[in-house]
Amino acid sequence: MDSKGVLEYARKHEAKILDLRFTDLPGLWHHISFPIHQLEESSFEDGFGMDGSSIRGWASIHESDMLLVPDPKTAFMDPFRDVLTLVMIADVVDPITRQSYPRDPRFVARKAEAYLGFSGIADQAFFGAEAEFFIFDNVHFDQRQNEGFYHIDAEEGRWNSGRAEHNLGYRPRYKEGYFPVPPTDHYLDLRTDMALKMESCGLNVECHHHEVATGGQAEIDLRFDTMLRSADNMMLFKYIVRNVAYQYGKTVTFMPKPLFQDNGNGMHTHQSLWLKGKPLFAGDQYAGLSQTALWYIGGLLKHAASIVAFAAPTTNSYKRLVPGFEAPVNLAYSRRNRSAAVRIPMYSASPKSKRLEFRPPDPSANTYLAFAAMLMAGLDGIENKIDPGEPLDKDIYDMSPEELKNVPSLPGSLEAALSALEKDHDYLLKGDVFTEDVVRLWIDYKMNNEVNAIRMRPHPYEFQLYYDI
Repeated sequence: MDSKGVLEYARKHEAKILDLRFTDLPGLWHHISFPIHQLEESSFEDGFGMDGSSIRGWASIHESDMLLVPDPKTAFMDPFRDVLTLVMIADVVDPITRQSYPRDPRFVARKAEAYLGFSGIADQAFFGAEAEFFIFDNVHFDQRQNEGFYHIDAEEGRWNSGRAEHNLGYRPRYKEGYFPVPPTDHYLDLRTDMALKMESCGLNVECHHHEVATGGQAEIDLRFDTMLRSADNMMLFKYIVRNVAYQYGKTVTFMPKPLFQDNGNGMHTHQSLWLKGKPLFAGDQYAGLSQTALWYIGGLLKHAASIVAFAAPTTNSYKRLVPGFEAPVNLAYSRRNRSAAVRIPMYSASPKSKRLEFRPPDPSANTYLAFAAMLMAGLDGIENKIDPGEPLDKDIYDMSPEELKNVPSLPGSLEAALSALEKDHDYLLKGDVFTEDVVRLWIDYKMNNEVNAIRMRPHPYEFQLYYDI
């Protein structure tokens, strides 16, 4: 849809309000609303003014004025508002220079796509992310000087099996929640409503299902799209999932590991490159891959420790990324081993379906930054012909300690991942896709606001371990 098409779309749907969305540094959507009459064809060049001084990771007070320039390709009608509301995702522009704002995460993803074309390797990168989430009935948490706690509950949680009042049973066992039919699957209708809302907003849903964990873990899969559009789609995906659940009196979390000793939320990310309408990852090598695909894997594996600073970007992420639980911590590739960081799906022999799946990411990621980092790492692998080594096709639990010590693994904490990013980010700077300022800003923000904040606070389990020491 172009600018004229958006104006006609707004008239057709009798929109009364324009809502512009943009993303802060950690990856949350923000918005500002205008009466629809303020939207004109010139708005798609002139933009709308806003104050960016209080947006996390953005400008300081003395340079806070920003412009939001709507992208007409992202228009949809918000299905949750009482007043008919037209929504568009906006790019952030400096009002003085009229240049894209370097700290806008969406601009980083735009530059990554531009660098792909400039490289001559491919002209399209397709990404498809599988974001998992939990549907809970209640959550309360707090952190003060004298206390810190959280409590979550879900009607479907196996821990409620011993409840005395109104207990009808039918709850997935821990780690046995994959694909049960109702009534064990409590949320089939809720997920269907989410999927249909997504379709009404222009997203292409492939399927939805219950996930492995108890307590309402779910997955809804979107069809792949270009890298930028897939990042946009994931922002809309989260918005719809949260709001549908809210309408049902439920709460959703994309936290990587909200439940102890059950599966966490991943965001396995499928990737492929195309040139002039032809897939570049299909070939006659391992698992039907091309040499180009193997080099791309080599880049992902070489830079994985720094990639996860963006793709698994919370302290909670590393409670999911631990050995066991099929956690993809091993820096290897395989067509069947789900503990490998890179998996090659074998569902179809069609060259158009040939892709690779990078498994460490989780849905706490800012998808604009995470997808851009993955693409830049893969391109670095192709440009430098990085050998990914031998595939890991053995069962990891059958491997001897001698064999295991030769398989490198991901960092064990966010702090270690940020340290890896500090040492290894030259590949991100190519084509000015990431800047030193953005990389430094990310490291400082995460260290000061998350790593050090967690380090300074007592953990509830420490009282069980140490109170009587």
